[in-house]
Amino acid sequence: MTRELAAGWKRHLLEAGYAPATINAMLAALNGLFRFLGWEDCRVKFLKVQRRLFRDPARELSRAEYDRLLETALARGQERLALLMEAICATGIRVSEVKYLTVEAAQRGRAEVALKGKIRTILLPGKLCRKLLKYAKKQKTASGEIFLTKSGRSLSRKQIWCELKSLCTRCGVAPSKVFPHNLRHLFAVTFYRVTRDVAKLADILGHSSIETTRIYLISTGAEHARQLDRLGLVS
Repeated sequence: MTRELAAGWKRHLLEAGYAPATINAMLAALNGLFRFLGWEDCRVKFLKVQRRLFRDPARELSRAEYDRLLETALARGQERLALLMEAICATGIRVSEVKYLTVEAAQRGRAEVALKGKIRTILLPGKLCRKLLKYAKKQKTASGEIFLTKSGRSLSRKQIWCELKSLCTRCGVAPSKVFPHNLRHLFAVTFYRVTRDVAKLADILGHSSIETTRIYLISTGAEHARQLDRLGLVS
């Protein structure tokens, strides 16, 4: 094994059309092996990837599409799913943090979330609290988690994902746009447009770095194109 041979494999991956992120992941594994074997001179440099300037429209969930998802869920009698979507989209919580939406949290108007070694407080909008408590009372849930299965267990990430995907064909929203994290993303974009406060948004989302939050705020391709048109540099 030589460094030149490893670099040749890197070129092969590029020519084969692998995505830059995939290539870097494969190189990381290879470099890890070289480090373990003590072959430091064989390690290969990663590809330098420029930060994206705009989001892929095929994965961008609009407010209108979000509203259609809610209407469809309610029309199909999926009250729990509709309320869950509203809870994620109105607070920006992760799907793994849904378990912290308890009866007690709705009564207090805030949820204490412990994740990744950090504890943060998430304020719950008053209207959302009233809807959560009304739903809990209807389900005869006096305390603890609000979003539960029929057997009383916590909703799994997979179950939430599958229920969201089932709405796509019913309301004409592309499946590529419908997944729990996109609801969190919609919250981030909407919050920033209203407040223009990226530091506060980072705290709400639980990000350690504002650079992570900035990823959520990349404009869409259409927005980016309009910004270029406004420059007026083409006669």
